[in-house]
Amino acid sequence: MAMVRNANSPTLEQAREDAPDRKTQIIRSAQKLFALHGYHAVSIRQIADDAGVPLALVRYYYGAKDELFHAIFERWNHVSEQRLALLAEALGERSGAKLLRRVVQAFAAPVLTLRDSEEGTHYAVMLSRELAHPTAEAQRAGQTFLDPMARAFLDALQQTLPLATREQVAWCYQLMIGSLMAHMQELQHARVRGLAGIAPADERIDSGQLLVDFVVGGIQAALSRSASASPTSRVSPAKKGSR
Repeated sequence: MAMVRNANSPTLEQAREDAPDRKTQIIRSAQKLFALHGYHAVSIRQIADDAGVPLALVRYYYGAKDELFHAIFERWNHVSEQRLALLAEALGERSGAKLLRRVVQAFAAPVLTLRDSEEGTHYAVMLSRELAHPTAEAQRAGQTFLDPMARAFLDALQQTLPLATREQVAWCYQLMIGSLMAHMQELQHARVRGLAGIAPADERIDSGQLLVDFVVGGIQAALSRSASASPTSRVSPAKKGSR
């Protein structure tokens, strides 16, 4: 049975006349729906309906769903570029104890500003969802747009923490991501307000700064504990008995 087109829905030709706005709306709708429901739970038709465009227009601009998903990461790649620029600035200006804080700030600051807009929040939530439950599509996009940045920050953390192993640094990086992604979820902010018994207007803490303090302190404490418990810092039972 042929589908009857709604008389009020735009045709492909009409939609193309307003191409920039339509193309942007498609990608905004896609990232919103991916954030709310996850990649595999959303269809191209749902994205088209949310964007108010013909189904064919989504495919015309972005191709298949995985290509549209990839385009979202490409669209927000400037966030990674901002992080890398701040990282380069930190490495050029600081050394010693303050460098770790600057590295963490470079990693967190551009992402924290995403909460300033609904669109940015949708991207952050989508990203946190895909990092928590990675799909094959997210892994491919991550290899292209996130892994180069990740390696740069791992190198910077290694420079900041020369006594740490690469494995320890990688775990610190992953835990830093987890803390940042949790902070980006509005549900976490609502949960904090509920536990504290305060309204949104009564919030007084700079939670972004608290996050940086938490991550820096956590890394320092974890690596300090690891160093004191490392095999090289202890005398083995065999050596102890031979003395």
